Amino acid sequence: MSEKRFIYMDNAATTKMHPDVVSAMLPYMTEYFGNPSSVHDFSRAPKKAIEHAREQVAHVIGCKPEEVYFTAGGSESNNWAIKGVAFANQKKGRHIITSSIEHHAVIHPCEWLVSQGFEVTVLAVDDYGIVSPESVAAAIRDDTILVSIMFANNEIGTIEPIAEIGAICKMRGVYFHTDAVQAVGHVPINVDAMNIDLLSLSAHKFHGPKGVGCLYIRKKVKIDGLIHGGGQERKRRAGTENVSGIVGLGAAIERAATVMPESSKHIQKLRERLIEGILTIPHSRLNGHPVHRLSNNVNVIFEFIEGESILLLLNQSGVAASTGSACTSASLEPSHVLMACGISHDHVHGSLRLTLGEETTEEDVSYVIEMLPGIVQRLRDISPLTPDELRSKK
Repeated sequence: MSEKRFIYMDNAATTKMHPDVVSAMLPYMTEYFGNPSSVHDFSRAPKKAIEHAREQVAHVIGCKPEEVYFTAGGSESNNWAIKGVAFANQKKGRHIITSSIEHHAVIHPCEWLVSQGFEVTVLAVDDYGIVSPESVAAAIRDDTILVSIMFANNEIGTIEPIAEIGAICKMRGVYFHTDAVQAVGHVPINVDAMNIDLLSLSAHKFHGPKGVGCLYIRKKVKIDGLIHGGGQERKRRAGTENVSGIVGLGAAIERAATVMPESSKHIQKLRERLIEGILTIPHSRLNGHPVHRLSNNVNVIFEFIEGESILLLLNQSGVAASTGSACTSASLEPSHVLMACGISHDHVHGSLRLTLGEETTEEDVSYVIEMLPGIVQRLRDISPLTPDELRSKK
């Protein structure tokens, strides 16, 4: 009996921590355990490590270290950016602009702000999931205080025209926030060149630890603090710092930026081969932009079957994948991202997301290409929606 194969193709949900990151973190769990806010010798190494990590983040995204604020992850950073700007600037206006394909960590804070008397304009996207800069410009009003458009979509991998949107926001005097959780560590980012005022990121998306992220806040931005109670993060986010996590974030983002040119090229080559192999299956289609997409993202639809069933059979074959965002994978609701791209309700349920990583091999891709047609056919044979001509001939 052959040994079961294990292939991980769910890197958009989370990535495996790199050994170098683990090594960087370990001393701050044991030897350098002091509270960085204390005044004795035990606090010096942890405090210095936090500031070094701040410098590492700043170097990668092109900002000043003092504009980097550590958080518990992407969702917290998004909530802080949106709610913090909204309440700090409500005398100027109470209008916010976002898009129909945002992560729920942006959608839900915006919906909550509506309940608090704010107005939110949700922009439509095209069939590829692109937010047009022209639609942003047209939606901005005198009372608009914030535009929040994600850098790259977590489900379909589409990369948005962030620099163009940023330029429009700067010209109109509106703060621009981008949820870059899926983009940081995978595509080059410079917040100054792209006119980004606030940017959210999360370490576990680029081989760092879970439970730590940061929010970049441009110095000029007027924003309320997130947590009150102490002087940490320049009095904007109280609470004893997650020193080992912050060190891990810094190590991971520095490493990701270093390996990005070669790693992205390698992963994109595997992605293209995987897409080509999958699309030989009849009645399948690629979701998201074919060119302007993350190098590791493959999101496809197979008509007449359920994506959840594909996941179960792939898992039985040793392949880990998803149907979309890991945050909503337990939900039976159709993907709001695919629906926003104009895909019908019936077809949305047949979606599959495969996201590759640094450890993905040619053999892994070959195995998935070999296994998937049989899985799709098996499910189509038992689906009442399948046309007779697509059923197996018995």
